[in-house]
Amino acid sequence: MHGMKLFSRKTDPTAERARRSKAITARLEANPGVRRAPPAGAQIYLFENYLTPEDCGILMRLIDSNRRPSTLLAETADKEFRTSESCDLDRWDPDVRRIDERIAALLGLDPEYGETMQGQRYGPGQQFKAHYDWFHDTEEYWDAMMESGGQRTWTAMIYLNQVEEGGATWFPTAGIRIAPKPGLMLLWNNMEPDGTPNRQTLHEGMRVMKGTKYVITKWFRESHWLKTDFKSY
Repeated sequence: MHGMKLFSRKTDPTAERARRSKAITARLEANPGVRRAPPAGAQIYLFENYLTPEDCGILMRLIDSNRRPSTLLAETADKEFRTSESCDLDRWDPDVRRIDERIAALLGLDPEYGETMQGQRYGPGQQFKAHYDWFHDTEEYWDAMMESGGQRTWTAMIYLNQVEEGGATWFPTAGIRIAPKPGLMLLWNNMEPDGTPNRQTLHEGMRVMKGTKYVITKWFRESHWLKTDFKSY
C-alpha cells in the first residue's frame, strides 16, 4: 500500500502537517460516502454504514474478550474523568487488519502512521470527559510522543452498536453532538489548516445512561508510529 511521503525532521513539522491535511481533506471531500459536519471551526466528517453489522459484532466480541480499565496519558485527580474500559486490538489479527488498513486507505495514509486500534466499552454511568486527542507540548509525555511518531493529526472513531440512552460524542466548542449509530464513522482533523493544534476539537464521550456503548478509535500520527518493517498483502 502506498501512502504519503514521510517528512524529514529537517522539514518544518507544522508545515508538513498542513500539507498532508490538505491532501487528506481533498481525498475525503471527493469521496461520495463522506459528508462534512456543519461546524466551520473544525474539520469533522461522517461516513454512514462504514462497517457492516457482522464487522461490528466481531469487534465487540474482541473488545469484550480483552478489556481493561481505560487509562490517561496525563494524570488527573478527577476519578470520573475517564471511566470506560479499553482493549488494544491485535493489528495482525486478520479481521482487525483488514479494517485497520481500510481506514488508513480512506485517508490516503500508510498504515505505519496509525497507532494500535483501540476498542472502548462504556457501561451505564461511564464517560470520557472533554479532552483533546492532540498532544500538549507542555506535558511530561511530550518527548516520548515525539519519539513514537510525533503529533496526533487525525482521529477515526466508529460506533459499533445502538445505545439505549446517552453516550453521544459532544464537541462543546465546535457546537456539534453525534449520537451513536452502528457502523457510523466519525473522522476529524486534530489540527488547524496551518498545522497547529485545533482547540475546537475538544470533545467528550458523554455518559451512557442506559445500555452499553462500543466504539473503536484509530489515531494517526504525523510520522511512523509502527517501527517494524510493514508488508501489505
